[in-house]
Amino acid sequence: MTRLSPRMCKAARSLLGWGQGDLADASGLSKSTIGAFEAKDEAARLTIMNNRAAVDAFEAAGLEFIPENGGGAGIRFRNRADGTREEH
Repeated sequence: MTRLSPRMCKAARSLLGWGQGDLADASGLSKSTIGAFEAKDEAARLTIMNNRAAVDAFEAAGLEFIPENGGGAGIRFRNRADGTREEH
């Protein structure tokens, strides 16, 4: 399971053009929970349930989390700009 860090949460929101309220609406988390989490240092983690709700909301909106594989964890849009998923 993807474990969000405050920086990854902000980056995911930025990719989608979402404010904290948009993530709150999509995930069921409170805006204050999101704001408090994003204000913490990078070692901070959400509870498992809140993390799952946020990740599910981001994935439902079309993002894909890239696992840390030597190059660091990341986020990208699931579909390419041309609407495809596969490599060319």
